[in-house]
Amino acid sequence: MAKADFWDDPEAAQALIKKFNTTKGPLTQWQKLQSALEDLSVLLELGAAEKDEATILEVKAELSSLWETVEALELTSLLDGAHDTNDAYLTIHSGAGGTESQDWAEMLLRMYTRWVEERGFAGEIIDHTPGDEAGIKSATILVKGENAHGYLRAEKGVHRLVRISPFDASGRRHTSFASVDVIPYVEDDGEIAIEPADLRIDTYRASGAGGQHVNKTDSAVRITHIPTGIVVQCQGERSQHSNRERAMQLLRARLLEKKLAEQEAMMEELRGEQREIAWGSQIRSYVFCPYTMVKDHRTDYETGNVQAVMDGELDSFIESYLRWSKRSPRS
Repeated sequence: MAKADFWDDPEAAQALIKKFNTTKGPLTQWQKLQSALEDLSVLLELGAAEKDEATILEVKAELSSLWETVEALELTSLLDGAHDTNDAYLTIHSGAGGTESQDWAEMLLRMYTRWVEERGFAGEIIDHTPGDEAGIKSATILVKGENAHGYLRAEKGVHRLVRISPFDASGRRHTSFASVDVIPYVEDDGEIAIEPADLRIDTYRASGAGGQHVNKTDSAVRITHIPTGIVVQCQGERSQHSNRERAMQLLRARLLEKKLAEQEAMMEELRGEQREIAWGSQIRSYVFCPYTMVKDHRTDYETGNVQAVMDGELDSFIESYLRWSKRSPRS
């Protein structure tokens, strides 16, 4: 960074600075932690020598606080994936079941929006398709924050809801499904080549909230990558140009995801392993009736405080997943 030509390529320079800060942060915290422990060790020796009960109690309180810091740093150390430090796209799709599942998808959108706010991250809805009567058919959020993808990859999969339906006049219990997809935001570093001839670009009128300009002009953009069939769309920006740029960013991320998935599939084939991918193999269940419980079926972590979870308290589920995935890297 001290080289005279460091800023000749601003994008490369910014990427290097981000990588440096990501590495430096945890190391600095560990150094501070080590220094604090050494200070407490000296203080404890003095308290014990003088039989000063107040000092010993103070050391115990400080150790409890430091232990929380250790746990937080340990969790950060689990975020060692190639794209864990990246921002992330989180996409929610309602499952079969019409209004029931569309309402459930919107509930999940609210839950993740609350989580983003609680962590101090920035969340931007770049695509939003309303449901036929209520809820949403799909939505995509761009989540910006340190290790956003590393944390949110714990949420990828099918989410199942069991409740008394507010849309059923008979008050019957219903089961609804929605899928959550999480992919890393990636810069245009040349790793993913996209040929203009491989794209079909359509424009259309945006739906839902967004103001008169958004709803009355063909500002929304849909891009189809013809060789792979991948379709992305964006309608969150006011101008067609901005929506096109965002859609291209999302396409680049999905093509990277496809590339990584193909590499993983090849490795699984070499290992001779197969994993079932089915709509019924949900990762988490949210039960509102006849009892209240949220349970992650991968880690077996569960809580009875459904309302807290729906208000965005997901950190315990995310932490459990990260620890579990370290023990079961191919699960």
